[in-house]
Amino acid sequence: MKNEKTGLHPRNKHRFRYDFKQLIKSFPSLGEYVVQNKYGDESIDFFNPQAVSTLNKALLKHFYQIEYWDIPKNYLTPPIPGRADYIHHIADLLANSNNGVIPMSNKVVCMDIGVGANCIYPIIGNREYGWSFIGTDIDPVSIKAAKKILELNPLLGNSIELRLQQNSKDIFYGVIQDDEFIDITICNPPFHASLAEAQSTSLRKLRNLKQKKVDKPELNFAGQGMELWCVGGELGFVRSMIVESKQFSKSCMWYTTLISKESNLKNVYKALEKAGVIQVQTIPMAQGNKKSRIVAWSFLGKKEHKKWINTRWT
Repeated sequence: MKNEKTGLHPRNKHRFRYDFKQLIKSFPSLGEYVVQNKYGDESIDFFNPQAVSTLNKALLKHFYQIEYWDIPKNYLTPPIPGRADYIHHIADLLANSNNGVIPMSNKVVCMDIGVGANCIYPIIGNREYGWSFIGTDIDPVSIKAAKKILELNPLLGNSIELRLQQNSKDIFYGVIQDDEFIDITICNPPFHASLAEAQSTSLRKLRNLKQKKVDKPELNFAGQGMELWCVGGELGFVRSMIVESKQFSKSCMWYTTLISKESNLKNVYKALEKAGVIQVQTIPMAQGNKKSRIVAWSFLGKKEHKKWINTRWT
């Protein structure tokens, strides 16, 4: 079909060009931001943070029946098609452990590491598959904003729990409780190793997109420092995640994370081998020209997965 984004997952509701007439019908406020681009097509100014945020509100209302969604100023506005892709791919991962059947039940518990103020992964995962979520974050402002989203969307029920990670150096310690079992974890780790690196990358992208000199870093999807960078960058964060996951080897069936930089894969695999994982899968993802992948690992074998599922999902 024309304008189909074939790189996105087949079940992704966002595989086709945005139907702005339908989106405006669902969320009228979007109308003030929709204009004709140079090709004569309806679009928005993706360099305008308010326009991007309003588009997200319209998408969440139209496709997921979310009545209220908002985030604090300068916090990360997630691109919804890519976030939905992650959820659909991990649904397939769970299905592979379940005789090819995607589990669609609140018995499935997913932990989102770094849920953010936007709470986007839990929203999509719950609305698409009915899963329960535990969202963790080191930022109290993010937790407060995410809680407001949940409170003002009763259809999400009590399926999403939010936990503040008290120690910014910990990932699973302090948020996975004693005798608690998590079916799968997800994470979109901080990409950059410093604020300067984040700003430099943003400037370079803007110059390429606008084809002119840009002196001020301008993040159209915004983001606080802790959302965009950490010491050691993506690789450092994922290495820490792998080390900690070993301490909870029997507490989770599948650990997963996004890996944006292909160059990091070699060292991620080394860290997984050192940790003694039993299963590793790499799932390719693509959104336009952007290539990414999910790396998943488990300390449990296939027979243990069958026992896990029979105990928890039936």
